[in-house]
Amino acid sequence: MNSFVTRISNYLSLVRFSHTIFAMPFALLGFFTAINTEGYYFTWRLLILVLLCMVFARNAAMGFNRYADHKVDSLNPRTARREIPSGIISPRSALVFVIANSILFIAAAGFINKLTMLLSPLALVIILGYSLTKRFTSLSHFLLGLALSLAPVGAYISVTGKFDTVPVLYSFVVLCWVSGFDIIYSLQDSEFDINNKLLSIPVSLGVKQSLIFSAFLHLLAILFVVSSGLISGAGFLYWLGTIIFSVMLIYEHIIVKPDDRMSITKAFGTINSYAGVSFCAFAIADLYIQLSF
Repeated sequence: MNSFVTRISNYLSLVRFSHTIFAMPFALLGFFTAINTEGYYFTWRLLILVLLCMVFARNAAMGFNRYADHKVDSLNPRTARREIPSGIISPRSALVFVIANSILFIAAAGFINKLTMLLSPLALVIILGYSLTKRFTSLSHFLLGLALSLAPVGAYISVTGKFDTVPVLYSFVVLCWVSGFDIIYSLQDSEFDINNKLLSIPVSLGVKQSLIFSAFLHLLAILFVVSSGLISGAGFLYWLGTIIFSVMLIYEHIIVKPDDRMSITKAFGTINSYAGVSFCAFAIADLYIQLSF
C-alpha cells in the first residue's frame, strides 16, 4: 500500500499537479459562464467530465514535457533532481503515462459533445507540442500560454457546443497572463539556455527587455479582463476581482529580481496562483450575486 501511495505521489510530483491551479479556475469560469447563458443548465455529469478533461490534458502535457526534456533536465542543476533525471520514474513509464492520459482526455471529451470530441486531438497537438518549441523558437512562452488558454473556451464549448465572445476573451487573458509569467520563470535558466542552445525571450531580448515585455503582456491581460467585463455587463464583484488581479500582477513585477531565485519563485507560483483564483472566484460569484456600485 505504501509503495502504491509513493508511486502516485511520484507521478503527481512529475506533473506538478499543484500547478493545475493556474488553468483550472479559468476552466470553471468558462463552465459557469456557459451555464448562466439562457437555455443551458448545470449538471454534475458535465462538470465532472470538464474537470476530468482538465486533469487528463494537463497530466499528458506535463508528463510529455518532463519526458521530452529529461536529457536537458539532467544537465541543469536546477532540474537534475526531477523524477526522470534522478531515476525515480523511467522515461518509458513517463511516456506510457502520457499516452494513457491522452487517451483518457479524448475519451472524456467524446462523452461531452461532438465539437469537443472533434477538437480534442487539436488540443493535444497544442498542449504536447509546447514541450518541443524551445529547440527552435523563442516564442515557446506563447505556446504554453496558448495551451492553458484552451481551458475557459473549452469548458464553455463543453456546455454550449459553440464559441462566444466572452469566453474567447478569457482565453486571451490566460494567453497573455501565462506567457508573461512564464517569461519571468525562464529568467532563472537564461544562462543555461544560452550554453545549451535553447531559445526563450530572455535569451533573445536579455533580462531587462524581457521584464518589460512580460509587464506589457500582463497589461494586455488586464485589458482583456476589463473588456470581457464591459461586454458581459459585469457587476461589482467582477470588478473587485479585476482590481485584485491587477494589483497582484503589478506587485509581481515590483518584487521580482532576476538574480534572486526566491523572488522569481514567489512571483511565478504564489502571486499568480492567488491572482488567478481570486479573479475567477469573484467573477463566478458575480454571476450569481448581483451587487450594484
